[in-house]
Amino acid sequence: MAEMNTRRTGKSAKAVVAADRTAGADKTRAAAGQTAGTEKSDAAPTLEVKNLSISFGGLKAVDGFNVVVEKGQLYGLIGPNGAGKTTVFNLLTGVYKPDTGVILLDGKNITGRKTIEINQEGIARTFQNIRLFKELSVLDNVKVGLHNHHRYSTLEGILRLPSFYRVEKEMNERAMELLSVFDLDKECDYKASNLPYGKQRKLEIARALATDPKLLLLDEPAAGMNPNETAELMETIRFVREKFNMTILLIEHDMKLVAGICERLTVLNFGQVLAQGETSKVLNDRRVITAYLGE
Repeated sequence: MAEMNTRRTGKSAKAVVAADRTAGADKTRAAAGQTAGTEKSDAAPTLEVKNLSISFGGLKAVDGFNVVVEKGQLYGLIGPNGAGKTTVFNLLTGVYKPDTGVILLDGKNITGRKTIEINQEGIARTFQNIRLFKELSVLDNVKVGLHNHHRYSTLEGILRLPSFYRVEKEMNERAMELLSVFDLDKECDYKASNLPYGKQRKLEIARALATDPKLLLLDEPAAGMNPNETAELMETIRFVREKFNMTILLIEHDMKLVAGICERLTVLNFGQVLAQGETSKVLNDRRVITAYLGE
């Protein structure tokens, strides 16, 4: 696979998309879209956001944000630094409560819910700066994510009752299944901090998937990666979407990655939607090129 840029290059969007087509990514996206069920249906979209806004002091960080992410879609959210992208993620996951707007997950209103409640409803996320329990084993990091669905009481844990061992066995088996999917099962006993960077990112995604989400939010997953790691990450994201029939919304600055895997894009600028639509059309939008890609 051709070497990939990990940050903005100053090239025009047109050049990026052309390079992407040369690599055959348009074909991959078309095939993936068919298998992932992105065709229109009467079912509610996985995520629908209406008129989402939040201010900090006198600054409008997000202003009237709208987006619809259909089931099985791989959707990108891009924009310059400070445009409000991570703030949107924080609103979607309950870190912040919006001043206005509605967030619907599978048609259910989750606006203003607590972070843990939103996670239980089906939204999981990763972070730009990887957040693992670095002193815990690789296996135990994934088991943390499984506690949403595999539980025992404090008393059962203290007394080591049969129910404790049964649940622990179930979690170990499920965690190993997820680790094997990402080829991390052989490192299950390693400390998470001892994994190379690319595998730490995979582990973070595996832990997020352990919560059994409907929607996976990836916050700059290629941050800090070299071109080879970024190329492998692209394949991992495609694989996750297809293997788990997952809907994915990602923030990313690497335009090669965005053009290679995202079917639709929303561009934020100063907290407002600048452009929205099919990836190739958005990346060729003159306003996007001027405001973000630099031409």
